[in-house]
Amino acid sequence: MSQTQLDLSQARYLKVSAAVRYWEDASVNGVDDVDGTRIPFRTGDLWLPIIDLVEGRLLDWPDGVEARIHYKVCDAGEYWLLDANRQRIAKWKGYYVPDDYLCVGDSGHGDYIIFKVGANGVIPDWRNPGVDPEQWAPV
Repeated sequence: MSQTQLDLSQARYLKVSAAVRYWEDASVNGVDDVDGTRIPFRTGDLWLPIIDLVEGRLLDWPDGVEARIHYKVCDAGEYWLLDANRQRIAKWKGYYVPDDYLCVGDSGHGDYIIFKVGANGVIPDWRNPGVDPEQWAPV
């Protein structure tokens, strides 16, 4: 297999690096996250979760924490597929939010990340959308 061919069968996780415009568009344990200090995985202006594609579980999500995410990202995000060792294997080619992964139960129209996270760190109603090799570039 050449370097440019992708074997995405090893994709296990989705790594998100999203520059969130309005942190207050989320709530954590039922409280609006007015200044973005309540949401796990915030680093500076970025939101950096890793999602298990099989389970729909956010890795290292704090036990007992529930969240409702509705972040406007527009074209300010990067997204990678990781293998079981959390090594990057592909990068999302598009400039928009990959709705199939990051909009569960709603449509973000490529501009929003929209989903809930349960107290166990799992996204309710998660379904693995599969991986279309045409939408990913090798890294």
